[in-house]
Amino acid sequence: MSSLTGTSHLQLASFVLGMIGWILCTISMGLVDWRVWHVDNTTIISSGIAWVGIWKVCFISYIHVSPGYEEQFCHKFSGYDSSIPGEIYAAQGLLVIAMVTGLLALTATIYALRNIYMGISRKTPITRFFLVGGFFYIFAGLCVLIPVSHNFYSVTHNQTIAFPPSYLMPSSPVAQEAGAAIPIGIIAAILLLLSGTICILCCNTSASGQGALLVPHLCMAKKSATYVS
Repeated sequence: MSSLTGTSHLQLASFVLGMIGWILCTISMGLVDWRVWHVDNTTIISSGIAWVGIWKVCFISYIHVSPGYEEQFCHKFSGYDSSIPGEIYAAQGLLVIAMVTGLLALTATIYALRNIYMGISRKTPITRFFLVGGFFYIFAGLCVLIPVSHNFYSVTHNQTIAFPPSYLMPSSPVAQEAGAAIPIGIIAAILLLLSGTICILCCNTSASGQGALLVPHLCMAKKSATYVS
């Protein structure tokens, strides 16, 4: 078992990278600071800063509380607000898909690693589960990369959003910058894509006859049988 553990490090590394990428994907999805807007009118937005996420928009206001206290107002995006850009709703759907497919990828790789470390000698199911997990990782990574890249493009080009009056938000900021959710999402996408690539490359290596990377104990057993004969 110790030799098996030492030779299957690539598969274990791909699982760890995929797990970290999936966790960062869920963190990025839940953060509100995708775009940080700086506004000049501080009558309502007291701090002059508003955070625009993919689920809601938030800002600090002192208007309804006593001086010296602060309160954060958030307004969730509604599917009935046609003035909200479609890429915000697309980002919601893509990140939910990424979370689900990433979880499926983790499940597939856990099953494959379980078979390796338990010494199960059926090579074909292990290879297939690693291959399925690799494609799920890559698909999840792309689902994260698309909305993250689009939001980063919107920030760099200072694009505006025509918020409804109920949001108490201006339609355009004086300036805007990328919030913490964007770099976290970029790292998540890179890790998921890297994890999927490692899984697929390991499967291709195994299929080409160099199976020591995927199921090393199978190859060792095959060689031992050849020497005995």
